[in-house]
Amino acid sequence: MKDPKAELYAHDISAAVWRKASASAGENNCVEIADLPGGGKAVRDSKRPEAAALRYTASGWAAFREGVIAGEL
Repeated sequence: MKDPKAELYAHDISAAVWRKASASAGENNCVEIADLPGGGKAVRDSKRPEAAALRYTASGWAAFREGVIAGEL
């Protein structure tokens, strides 16, 4: 059985297209998100784009978003 999280970290994101929230004023104090295969997401600190990005499966990202929207995180 394959580990979906391991597969996300094995994916090369060197050419990923990163985006910031539309509300970002351009101060570089925000996170950037890139799409990964299967609906996953990669997240990085805009101040340190060379640092390792966190990677979420589609279901993990959905749970994270729901928690933020609900004020749980």
